[in-house]
Amino acid sequence: MTSVNSPHPSVKHCADKVHARYTHGRPEHELVPSRYALRVGEIDVMVVSDGVLSLPGAMLGHNIDPAVRAAWLEEMFLPPDVLEWALNTVVVRSGGRTILIDAGIGAEFPDLPRAGQWARRLEAADIDPLSVTDVVLTHLHMDHCGGLLAGGVKERLRPDLRVHLAAAEAEFWESPDFSHVSMPPGFPDALRRTGKRFLKEYHSQLRTFENEHEVAPGVVVQRTGGHTPGHSVVRLASGGDRLTFAGDAVFQVGFEHPDWYNGFEHDPEEAARVRVRLLREVAANRESLLATHLSFPSVCHVAVDGDVFRWVPGPWEY
Repeated sequence: MTSVNSPHPSVKHCADKVHARYTHGRPEHELVPSRYALRVGEIDVMVVSDGVLSLPGAMLGHNIDPAVRAAWLEEMFLPPDVLEWALNTVVVRSGGRTILIDAGIGAEFPDLPRAGQWARRLEAADIDPLSVTDVVLTHLHMDHCGGLLAGGVKERLRPDLRVHLAAAEAEFWESPDFSHVSMPPGFPDALRRTGKRFLKEYHSQLRTFENEHEVAPGVVVQRTGGHTPGHSVVRLASGGDRLTFAGDAVFQVGFEHPDWYNGFEHDPEEAARVRVRLLREVAANRESLLATHLSFPSVCHVAVDGDVFRWVPGPWEY
């Protein structure tokens, strides 16, 4: 099994080897648009894929026995060494405002070539950058803000754009602590560079909040902490309908094993507590859930299953 501490080039090598495990193969070209639309009451929502990230399987849970992790991956028909994580972003329209939630990875980590499609796919979805009034960033990991740093993107956005970010997140990336993460080599340095560069380039457009802020009617961003100190989720509510975009609070394994520590969590113990609280609340409200790294388009519900949870995929509307 690939170690979390293996050099990243070996991750790419493993990704090539495990490709043969997928009996359905992979198309050479995009067959359908990588976007999915739904409504939450009067709020329009579109999930836009930035692509996928090929990462070590150990990233799903670095605090548990590798054999236990391998058994779970086998049960899920997933390869043991390298997983392809979806990278989802969201566009929300409410009250005359067009809001982008997260922005993909851009060109911040070239060794992940299957991601970085965000700007092109927004254009394919007829999202005019000048129509965007607000951006909400769940946190400043490079796969959430990097698209805003890609060449030519900022120049196409309106000068009065508002970028909403938890104040604790902005403060954290001034001098970030990586002492509790378990990432492959290369990632901490890349994350530091991206976080600091983003704060510098978008400083004048940042609108920070402490714990909660209403961005538009029925669109509220709430700080959860855990994954990063300022990690936030976005809660949508309209006409009795509810949906939560959970960012990186929930990964695929987090339903059955919410106590497994993800390698990118800066405070894994708190992240596990946040995950359990959020999943219990979403289940109790019977609301829809989206998350960055659940398989596109990630629309699902959450059911309580004893002391853990069960992922219930939403019906595909077509």
